This record gives sequence, structure tokens and C-alpha cells, in this order.
Amino acid sequence: MEMVPDNNEDLDFGTMKISKLYRKIFFPTLIGMIAIIINTLVDGIFVGRGIGSDALAAVNIVAPLFMVVTGVSLMFGVGASVVASIYLSKQKLKLANINITQAFVVATLIMIVVTLILIVFNQSFMTLLGSSELLLPYTTRYLCYLAPSFVFLLIASIGLFVIRLDGSPKYAMLCSVVPAICNMGLNYLFIFKFGWGIGGAALATSIGIITGGVMVLVYVLAYSKVIKLVTYRINIRSLMLTAKNIGYQIKLGSSAMIGELAVSIMMATGNYVFMSQLGEDGVAAFSVACYCYPIVFMLNTAVAMSAQPIISYNHGQQNTHRVSSAFKLMVSTGIICGVLASVLISVFAPEVVSLFLVSSAPAYAIAVKGLPYFSIGFVFFAINMTFIGYFQSTEKAQIANWYSIWRGILLPVGIFLILPLILGVKGIWLAVPAADILMLFVILALFRKSIPLSRCSGR
Repeated sequence: MEMVPDNNEDLDFGTMKISKLYRKIFFPTLIGMIAIIINTLVDGIFVGRGIGSDALAAVNIVAPLFMVVTGVSLMFGVGASVVASIYLSKQKLKLANINITQAFVVATLIMIVVTLILIVFNQSFMTLLGSSELLLPYTTRYLCYLAPSFVFLLIASIGLFVIRLDGSPKYAMLCSVVPAICNMGLNYLFIFKFGWGIGGAALATSIGIITGGVMVLVYVLAYSKVIKLVTYRINIRSLMLTAKNIGYQIKLGSSAMIGELAVSIMMATGNYVFMSQLGEDGVAAFSVACYCYPIVFMLNTAVAMSAQPIISYNHGQQNTHRVSSAFKLMVSTGIICGVLASVLISVFAPEVVSLFLVSSAPAYAIAVKGLPYFSIGFVFFAINMTFIGYFQSTEKAQIANWYSIWRGILLPVGIFLILPLILGVKGIWLAVPAADILMLFVILALFRKSIPLSRCSGR
């Protein structure tokens, strides 16, 4: 497979027809996300089938922490990409490159510190996330093998935004596909052939993540057409400028981090509630839903990521017709993805659960019964994601953050604690859908005038 980027995709964010431009970015991005989705599923299948339901529950305990790390990475990626897109639209290439360089340098330093803290205090973090004594050996081992890859996860997360903005979405796709294939092959080898257990599963994931990070670095350092890393000077003026720019990037990208943080809090809260009501079997059953939820999240992330450079660039040029056209295309695509995910997971719930758990496991019946309830909210979640993506891309950071916090954290946690008291176990499965449905109505009521729903052309 050719690893040299294709630098002849010639994406013109300011003049190319919106539908054609969106397709050129969306389909490679979608393929990359599908590779990650398949990889996520295979991870769960190999762990559940090859090690057992306790190991699957343990991975679900660690998953919220992994989502937080991913969220920090996306925060810098989205923030830097939006800022760079706007600078490029105003022909300010030097400022775009400075902001991208600052994002890479500062985020990498932060992630190195975070990784060291996680490794040193791994047992404390796992206990805090709800690990029982039975699962603690699994969770701590998994985290220690996984944590060293977090720096490369951050580099890949920022780099994929940069590569798409640089006009090479096909290479960005490869940066997701190749690591996924690597991870799947190594998972099979380490778990089924070598018998390395949960440590082998984490090692396979780490190697896959590192592969993606290295591929991004190769592109950014050697093949980038427009976006280039510049020399980072360490002096008072440079540090002050860095602090200012990074602060603004964090402001713009924080809703992306909140989105990942919301998923992690949802998973952690669900783990606590299921553990209190149904024990380890309940957590194992909920882990199936937690494998499905990030899949829907990634699908709709692909939808938003593909529209982001188009919307941000044309927002910088104050071309409202093209912004509105891109937004409508993003919403319609998100709705299609949400409906398909909801229908497929609901109809084929037994088949989905059987991928992760054997039918004789107590967790199997719990998951088959609950998964259709959980999938009800996927279409509402998809629409919410597109609105958040639009607010991010047009520098409406306050609305995006407010939206993300309420939709992803405050409402789900509150409903998780209240609805089970009324509906029992069914209420746990319905908590996340209820939050998404309620939040959609709230956002339409409060911010309808901020959303470009006016009639527009597809120029």
C-alpha cells in the first residue's frame, strides 16, 4: 500500500460546489471512521470471547479515561483547525502555521505529564472509576499497557485535522485504516495465539495508536503542502503569544473535549448504577452499549469533521450562503446516520450482543433486552452533534460549550440517577436517549435564530 500522500486533491474551500467539496472530504473521513469502528468492535469481540466477560467489563471501566484523553486531543485538534481555517481564508498562512505548531508543542507536553500521572497512580484512578476488587488486576494492567500510547493518540488527533485542512483527506483516511488493521491483527495474535490476556489486548491497541501517530508525523514533517510546522522560539514574547493563542484554541475546541468527556462520564455513571443494581454482569451488559455508543459518536464526528473546514473557511470569508449550505448538508447526513444506527442496532440487538458475549453468560440476556431502549436516542444524538459542530466551526464557543455540558453531562447524570427509581433497570437504558431528546428541544427553542436554517443555494 502506497504511504506517500496524494497532494493533487485540489480542494478549494471558497469556490468549489459545496456538495462536491463535502463528498470529497466526507467519504475518506467516513472510511477512516468505519475502520476505527470495526477496530473498536473487534477489540470488544476479542476481549469478550478470548478472555471473558470480566475482562470486557474491565475494559469498560478504563474506557472513560481513554475517552477523556481523546477529548483533550480533539480539543486541540478542533481549536487549532478552526483558527487555521479562518487564517487561511484571510491569506494569513504564517499565523495559521504558528497556531498549528503551538497546538502540537503545548498539547504534547501536557499529555506527557498526564501519562506519567496515570501510570504512577493507576490503582487510584481505576478505583475512582468504579472498578471492583475482582476487576482491579484487569483494569490496572490494561491501563499500564495502554497509557504510553496517549502521546501518539494526541499527535494523530491533531494531525488528522491538519491533514484534511491541508487538502489530503485520503491520506488522513489511511492514518485511521492502517492502525486499525494493525490493531486487529495484533489483537488476534496476542490474545488467541500468544495467550497474553488483557495485557496483550492493550498492547495491540497501543501499537496501533503509535502507528497512526507516526504516519501523521511523516506527513506533517515531510509532505504537507500548505500547513507547515515552524520553529518554536522560547522567549517571554513567544510564551505570552502561545498562551493567548492556546487559550483561544481551547475555547473553540473545548466543546469537542466536553463531548468526549460526556461519553466517559455517561459510561462511568452507567457503570456505577449497573454495578449497584446488577453487579459485574450488569456492567458487562452495559459495556456492549458502550461499544455501540462511541461507534455512533464516531460516525457523527465524521459528519462534523468533514463540514468543519468548509464552514470555518467560509465563515472567515463571511460567505453566509456557503456556510448555510454546508450546515444543511451536515444535518441531513447526520440524520441519515442516526436513523440507520438506531434501526440496525435495535433490530439486530441479539446478533450485536452475541458478538461480545456468549448466549450462556448472564450478561447476554440483560444486554439483549436493554440495547433497543438505548438505541432510541441515536438520531437525536446525531442532530445534536451537528449543531455542536456548527457552533464550533463558526466561533460560537460559548453556545457550543453550554450545549455540550448540558447535553452530555448534566442531563444524562441527573436522569441516570432519577429514571431508574421510576422505571427500574429500563430507566438506566433510557437515561441517555432521554437526555438527547430533551436537549434537542431545548436547543431549538433557545438558539433557533443562531442556526442557519434560511433558504440557501448549494454554491
